[in-house]
Amino acid sequence: MILLGSTFLPLPPEIGLPIVYNMPMASIPAEVHGQRYISLATFRKNGVAVYTPIWFAEDNNKLYLMTSSKTGKYKRIRNNPRVKIAPCTIRGKITGPEFPATARILLPEEFARVRRMISAKYWLARVPFLWRNTDATIEITPVSA
Repeated sequence: MILLGSTFLPLPPEIGLPIVYNMPMASIPAEVHGQRYISLATFRKNGVAVYTPIWFAEDNNKLYLMTSSKTGKYKRIRNNPRVKIAPCTIRGKITGPEFPATARILLPEEFARVRRMISAKYWLARVPFLWRNTDATIEITPVSA
């Protein structure tokens, strides 16, 4: 792991030396702040973006989301922490500009805190049946372009 501001980024397994990501951190863009949904663009190994509408929580100029460690977005973030975020509709139609960001998979100890934040924002998140396969949390830190 390497440190980027207050964010740790994983090292690619094939490289023994740390990679330096020289990306200044930024605050949550006004177009994203307070939205109900954001589109999270993660990148395949070939560089193609995959867009997913997500629920998220905001805290300390960072965004948090919950997912399953078996999903494609989790695996893509594990391979490449570079993401893009944009405001969107519930169906994923992007309604504003995209912003670069860095994603970090959080430790299991932080799961309860993120779940509380998301449950406070979305009443449907309080239904345990919907979250039975959710075992991972991700922190998204916007970066200056």
